[in-house]
Amino acid sequence: MTIYKKQHRDLAATSAATATESAARTSAGLDDLFSASARTATVQRVTGETDITLSLSLDGHGACDITTGVPFFDHMLNAFARHGLFDLKVEALGDTEVDAHHTVEDTGIVLGQAFAQALGDKQRIKRFADVAIPMDETLVMAAVDISGRGQAYCDLPLPTPRVGDFDTELAVEFFYAFARDAGVTLHVRELAGENAHHIIEAAFKAVGRAMRFACEQDARVRGVPSTKGSL
Repeated sequence: MTIYKKQHRDLAATSAATATESAARTSAGLDDLFSASARTATVQRVTGETDITLSLSLDGHGACDITTGVPFFDHMLNAFARHGLFDLKVEALGDTEVDAHHTVEDTGIVLGQAFAQALGDKQRIKRFADVAIPMDETLVMAAVDISGRGQAYCDLPLPTPRVGDFDTELAVEFFYAFARDAGVTLHVRELAGENAHHIIEAAFKAVGRAMRFACEQDARVRGVPSTKGSL
């Protein structure tokens, strides 16, 4: 058995060691990673149709607390956050007595705004990511560019108009709203699929995971990953 003994160092030696460590970190380009503040955001949006409060941490563990009044949508947001490893809390009150459209679309708006705020100056992010998620007979691909240009292109043919009480076309409306307000270019494409539940869930998982990889920071990146110098 090896016994390690703590070596006593005087103040001068400790200061020299700290300076050496700091210099090494600077040389490796890691200062920004060590000093970066938490990438989080809290957004509230109130309209005549919805009242939504949302908190997001990009560097979380997939912890979720989601209540929108639309159970299937809650399930999809949980899938998005858990597979993206985002900590996400959503409290949404909407005019669901009319239908779920406003609640789903407005939650997409607020989630997009939260991502835009949490990303801040976008220093050191990987920016691009693509993922293909299988779910039984279904295969859905999502590709994302944190470009500053909010746009979504979705090709998700769905075999049924509803899953339970959920209007399936609202999935695409969510992605449109999210991409626009997050300032990301998003492509979501169904490569195979027969079950509407599987298709939508695979899409949310794919977008969540693609966003996770695109938002991650890379110590090799200097500044913003753009030839223009801004995103």
